Amino acid sequence: MPKAYWITCYREIKDPAKVAAYAKLAGPALAPFGARYLCRGTANATFEQGVKERVVVSEWPSVEQAIAAHNAPPYQEALKALGDGAVRDIRIVEGLE
Repeated sequence: MPKAYWITCYREIKDPAKVAAYAKLAGPALAPFGARYLCRGTANATFEQGVKERVVVSEWPSVEQAIAAHNAPPYQEALKALGDGAVRDIRIVEGLE
């Protein structure tokens, strides 16, 4: 079964304290589902209308695990802590192998 990758692209951080509160809750909420962070931080370079903001890429055992983690109550609590603190989008994609 191919692994999955969860890519979070921040477009704007409105409240760093809310982002910090979210980050404190999100890691422990996602770990039981097999999340492994590959990179996180501000983009070093952007192209083709990319926004030079925070990006997080995590690896998952499967697409199903990533979706289950997103929908699980502990992660939903992390999202409540984030609230309107950032504008971002999340994409979950299946790996090639």
